[in-house]
Amino acid sequence: MVPYFRVMESPARPIVEMEGAARIMLGGNNYLGLTEDERVIQGARDALEHYGTGLTGSRLLNGTTAQHLELEAEIAAWMGTEDAIVFTTGHQANLGLLGTILGPADTVIVDSGDHASILDGCLLSRAKLRPFRHNRLDKLEKMLDRAAGDGGGVLVVVDGVFSMEGDIAPLPQIADLCERYGARLMVDEAHGAGVLGARGAGTAELHGVEDRVDLRMGTFSKSLASCGGFVAGQAEIIEFLRFQARPFLFTASAVPAATGAALAALRVVRTDEGRALLGRVLDNARYFRAGLEERGFAVVSPQALPDGSDVVTPIIPVLIGDDWQAGLMWKGLFEAGVFVNTALHPAVPPGGALLRTSVMATHDRPTLDRALEAFSTVKAAFEADHGPLPGPGEHGRRRAS
Repeated sequence: MVPYFRVMESPARPIVEMEGAARIMLGGNNYLGLTEDERVIQGARDALEHYGTGLTGSRLLNGTTAQHLELEAEIAAWMGTEDAIVFTTGHQANLGLLGTILGPADTVIVDSGDHASILDGCLLSRAKLRPFRHNRLDKLEKMLDRAAGDGGGVLVVVDGVFSMEGDIAPLPQIADLCERYGARLMVDEAHGAGVLGARGAGTAELHGVEDRVDLRMGTFSKSLASCGGFVAGQAEIIEFLRFQARPFLFTASAVPAATGAALAALRVVRTDEGRALLGRVLDNARYFRAGLEERGFAVVSPQALPDGSDVVTPIIPVLIGDDWQAGLMWKGLFEAGVFVNTALHPAVPPGGALLRTSVMATHDRPTLDRALEAFSTVKAAFEADHGPLPGPGEHGRRRAS
């Protein structure tokens, strides 16, 4: 049994039906649990009934509806930017943005933990690529110094919340370096939007640097309970993308139900009820992380913020180390009724195999407690046969090395 392509047989809920059994879902990105919110379902239903199953054309031609324009306007208001553009998928948003605004004469500097879609966009642009070690500001500065001699424009691109590590980018310091070296800054908020910040606008809002970030990207397939992506920023850049971004121009518009669901979900997020969900998912993340650490697992530490507080994002990776051991742990958890994601080399560095867990606002404490007990039981059985797994504190040491 491999940990990939398992078959879902129910909606994406805290407990799902998967391959004939009920399993606690700790392997999705449904952070606010809005896929089962009746308002979001009704938004999709209304769009389906009004526009049909598909628009059969690109946004440029016959694929733009009033829904798209409302969604783009409300995203811009949510992000606090002049404008926004909606893509059919999040991958296309990064591909379209980076492949359009960068050219062979430019330099793009990326964190080694950035999402694959960022790398794909950089490669498409043919800009000079300069990666730096994950969240290492000294390495970033070295790349900025080297880029100063490259000629052309310089863009730094980082994830706000890193999809495997679950940690956040130190955006204030990154913005300082970008300003010092005259570089532009883009933040991928795929896992930050709808999770972090008082209004859920992401890592840039959490850090108070929204006015220092030039471009922000996000997706609908996480907190917004749908499928698609967006780019938010200055109006002239967004307008340029509308007429130049090939993944936007030459892809069919998203199915109306997806756009309707995303718009309804965004409207929920921007209410008091939505803000309560933001608090709940972070509380669940802190609770689950602490429970794993208490049971002897190697997990990331809460991340300090400039105001003296700290944060635990809903992505809580459990370091296992060896690829085959991670596969065995995944299998034990799956058979115990818990579904998690497995990250193996080359998705992670050699010796860095991990189980990626993620919580929802709609997980209740008894469900999380059952998952924690399953982790304990599977760990005890595994260690009896194969020896000890990495323990608390080991995650940070492995990453720093």
